[in-house]
Amino acid sequence: MRMRTLLAGSAMLAFLAGCAAGPTEDRAAGPEMQDAEVAYQGTLPCRNCAGIDLNVRMVGDEQSALEERTFNLRASYREHPQEPPDENYAGNWEVLEGTAENPDATVYELTPDGEGQVYYFLRVDDNTLELIDPQRRRFQNNEALQLQRI
Repeated sequence: MRMRTLLAGSAMLAFLAGCAAGPTEDRAAGPEMQDAEVAYQGTLPCRNCAGIDLNVRMVGDEQSALEERTFNLRASYREHPQEPPDENYAGNWEVLEGTAENPDATVYELTPDGEGQVYYFLRVDDNTLELIDPQRRRFQNNEALQLQRI
């Protein structure tokens, strides 16, 4: 009986040692995908100022877990009479499928931690995001609402 317990214990230690041996090639590729970062910028129209400079940095990729898909968004108002401070938001982004016009379109939903506006961006192509409304519809002046990858 004691020998059986000793063998079972040895087998368990060997199993645990194998789990802790380090990453396999697949796991080694994972952090590179998690660390993937893309940045977009553009200037949106503003009724009371010269424009809103918008910078968006997205970390992770579409296959990453939600907690690994993060973003930072900064909005700066140019020549605004009230000189508001820059708005900075951080949170997680999610991938949504389809728009009213295109059921195959890719939409990114950026949800800030705490308070703040949820942003919706249509992926026009690999280098362009376009701000759209929460119902995933494009605005009439859609070209003025586009951000370019930097």
